[in-house]
Amino acid sequence: CYLGGKHMRKNSTKLIVLAVIAIICILLFCLYNIQGGFSYAFPKRVERVLAMIITGTAIAYATVTFQTVTHNRLLTPSMMGVDSMYEVVQTAIFFFAGSASIFVVSRYLNFGLSIVAMVIFALILYRFLFRADKHPIFLLLLAGMIIGTLLGSFVTFLQVIIDPVEYEALQSRLFASFMNVKTELLLVALVILGASFIYGYRLLRDLDVMSLGRENAMNLGVNYDSIVLKVLILSSILIATSTALVGPITFLGLIVSNLAYQYFATYKHSVLIAGASLISIIALVGGQFLVLHVFELSTTISVIINFVGGLYFIYLILKESRKAA
Repeated sequence: CYLGGKHMRKNSTKLIVLAVIAIICILLFCLYNIQGGFSYAFPKRVERVLAMIITGTAIAYATVTFQTVTHNRLLTPSMMGVDSMYEVVQTAIFFFAGSASIFVVSRYLNFGLSIVAMVIFALILYRFLFRADKHPIFLLLLAGMIIGTLLGSFVTFLQVIIDPVEYEALQSRLFASFMNVKTELLLVALVILGASFIYGYRLLRDLDVMSLGRENAMNLGVNYDSIVLKVLILSSILIATSTALVGPITFLGLIVSNLAYQYFATYKHSVLIAGASLISIIALVGGQFLVLHVFELSTTISVIINFVGGLYFIYLILKESRKAA
C-alpha cells in the first residue's frame, strides 16, 4: 500500500508538471507579440488554443484506449482508414459539387457530413468484420489498412483529374491547420468531446482490467467484446471530430501515447489519458508557438508532427524488433 501510494503521488506530481508546462505554452501563445488591437487578436488566439486543446485531448483519448483493446502500442485509429475517409469525403465534394457548393460554403453541413461519413464507415467496418473469434482485432486492422490504401488511391485518382482551381482550394482541407480554425464549429466539437468523455469515463476501470489481456479480463468479469466495440466506436467519433475540425494529424496519437507510457509507467488509464492529453496540448500549442514566433516558418505544425512522428514510428519498430530478437 505504501509503494502504491508513493507511486500515485509520483504520477500526480508528473501530471502537475505537465499541466504547468501546458499552461505556460498557452499563455505564451495567447499573449506573446500581439500586433494590432488586443481586443481583436487575443480572442482569435484563444479560439486557436481551444481548437488545439479539443484536438489534442480527442486524439490522446482515442489512441490510448484503442491501443489498449488492440494490445499494440504501434497502432492508432488512423490505421482503420478513418482519416482516409475524411479525404474521400472532401475530395468527392470538391470534385462533384465544386468549391462554391453548399457542402463547402456551409461549414456546419461540411462538418456534420464528414463526421457522419467517417463514423458510418467505422460502423460498417465493425459490423461486417468484428466477430468474437480468435483474432477479431487483427482482422479488423488488416481490413482497415487495406481499405485505407484503396481509399487513398481513389482520392489520388480524383485529384489527378480534378480542376486545378478546385484542387488548390481542396488542399487547405486536407492538411491540418490551426491558423484557419472553423471557430463556429468549436462549440459543437466541444459538446461532442464532453459527451464522449462523460460516457468514456465509465469504461476506464474496465480498460484497466483489459490491459491484462482478453482471457484474464473475461475471467475477472469484464464483458470484453462489448467493451472493445464501444471503445472502437468512441475512438472513431473522437478522431472524426478532431479531423473534421482542423484536418488529419496522422502521427500525433502515436507520439503522445507512447511518451505517456514511458513517462508514467502505470496501467491506470485515468493517468495515461490525462498525461497523453497534456503532452498533446504541449506539442500542439508549444509547437505552433515555435513555428510562428521562434523559427518563423511558413509550414504548418501538422507537417512537422507527421515528420517527427514518422521517425519516431521507425524508432519504435526497431526497438520492438530488438526485443523480439
